[in-house]
Amino acid sequence: MLDVDVLKALANEKRLAILEWLRDPVRHFPPQRDGDLVDDGVCSVFIADKLGVSQPTASEHLKLLTAAGLLRARRIRQWTFYHRDEERIAEVKLMLQDGL
Repeated sequence: MLDVDVLKALANEKRLAILEWLRDPVRHFPPQRDGDLVDDGVCSVFIADKLGVSQPTASEHLKLLTAAGLLRARRIRQWTFYHRDEERIAEVKLMLQDGL
């Protein structure tokens, strides 16, 4: 059964955009000085810039996606990098296909 955190995370266009962008981070984000886009994830600063929102607003979106298990966070120095949890996303897709 899907939990409320997953439904809440998927119920916002900006969060869905983040998930889509992180599917192919090299295509959607510029190279980073710290951390590899694919291996380490995308810095929250780049995600905020692409969303066109403040860093605290982006952090709230990322926090919800992480709480739902759809993203994984990794700290490198003072920055937090995010990438998709493909296994969890596949699990959620199956649950959605099977119906609530």
